[in-house]
Amino acid sequence: MKSNSPSKSQKPKSPRGFTLVELLVVITIIGILIALLLPAVQAAREAARQVQCKNNLKQLALGCLDHEQHHGFFPSGGWGWRWSGDPTRGVDKRQPGGWIYNVLPFIEQQPLHDLGSEGTEAERLVARGRMAQTPLAVLHCPTRRPPILYPYLHNASSFIHNLPESITLIAKNDYAGSRGAIPLSFGQHSGPTSLAEGDAMTDLQWLAWNDITGRLPTGIFWLRSMCKVCDVSDGLSQTYLCGEKYLNPDRYYDGMAFHDNQSWTAGYDSDNTCNLDYNYPPRQDQAGLDVYSFGSAHSNGVHMAMCDGSVHMMSYTIDPQIHLYLGNRKDGMVIDGKKF
Repeated sequence: MKSNSPSKSQKPKSPRGFTLVELLVVITIIGILIALLLPAVQAAREAARQVQCKNNLKQLALGCLDHEQHHGFFPSGGWGWRWSGDPTRGVDKRQPGGWIYNVLPFIEQQPLHDLGSEGTEAERLVARGRMAQTPLAVLHCPTRRPPILYPYLHNASSFIHNLPESITLIAKNDYAGSRGAIPLSFGQHSGPTSLAEGDAMTDLQWLAWNDITGRLPTGIFWLRSMCKVCDVSDGLSQTYLCGEKYLNPDRYYDGMAFHDNQSWTAGYDSDNTCNLDYNYPPRQDQAGLDVYSFGSAHSNGVHMAMCDGSVHMMSYTIDPQIHLYLGNRKDGMVIDGKKF
C-alpha cells in the first residue's frame, strides 16, 4: 500500500524572499506615488484655504452692505492712523475708528465693538486696548498667516491717542478697503491730536487732509467717509469694495511693514485701506519686495469683493486700466465681466 506522506528525500520548500532588485523597485514605486500624491494634497489644502479666504471677504462685504442698509452709508473710514475705534462715538463722522471697526456689529461681533462703552475713561482705555489685542479669523487669509497677536512697534511720536501706550502686541488684518484709483501719495494722515480738535474741525479742513486738491477719493473709504450706495454710480457689481492687501512675506510677523503696523481697530490708514495705482497692479506676495497695492499669498490671483457683495478672484495679469476702472465708483466706465 502506497503512502501519501512525502519521502525522506523530499524537503518542504522554504518561503521565497525579496531580492535586492525587487526591494529597490518597490521603494522606487512608493516614492513616485508619494511624489504624485503630495502636490495633490497641497493643492487640495490650498483650494480649501482659498474658499475660506473668499468666505472671509464675503462676510465683510455683506456686513458693509448691512451697515449701509441700516445706517444709510457704508462703514466710515475713521479719523486717521493715530486713532482707534471708540463705541461711545457713534458710527458717523465723529467715529475715529476705521471701516473694519465699524462693520463689527454686522459680522456678529457686537460685544467686541462695544468694549470700552462703560466705566471711567481709564477703564474704557484699558477695554479699547483689549479690543485692539483681539485677533479675528475673519480678518486673515489662512494661506498667509494665522489670527494671532503681532508685534506693535511704536514710540512717543507714533502711539495711538486712545489706546494704552503700554501695548506691545496687537491683532492685525489681511484685508483692505478700496480708496479708489488715485496716486499712492494720496490721503495719508494721522488725524487730529485730540477728540476736541477733531470735533471742532470743519468739513473743508477734513477735505484738505483727504487731498490737497480738494477732491474726494474715487473709492468707498476715506477720512470720515460716509459713502452711500447711490454714490456708486458705476454700479455695485462694477466697483471694488475691499480685497486682499499685498504684504512682503519677510514682514508677515515682525510688524515692520508701513502698511501693516497698526491694529485692525485703527482709523483711516494704509493698514486697512488701499489705493489703486496704474504702476502698482495686484501682485502675489514676494519676499524682499515692499510695495503698496492689493495682493495676496495665493499663486493664481487676489480676491476682491465688489460693492454688491460678490467676491471674484482677480488675475495678477489683469489689465491695469481695467483694475483702475473697477476701483473708481463714478468714472462712467462699464466693464465687461469677462475682463476680470
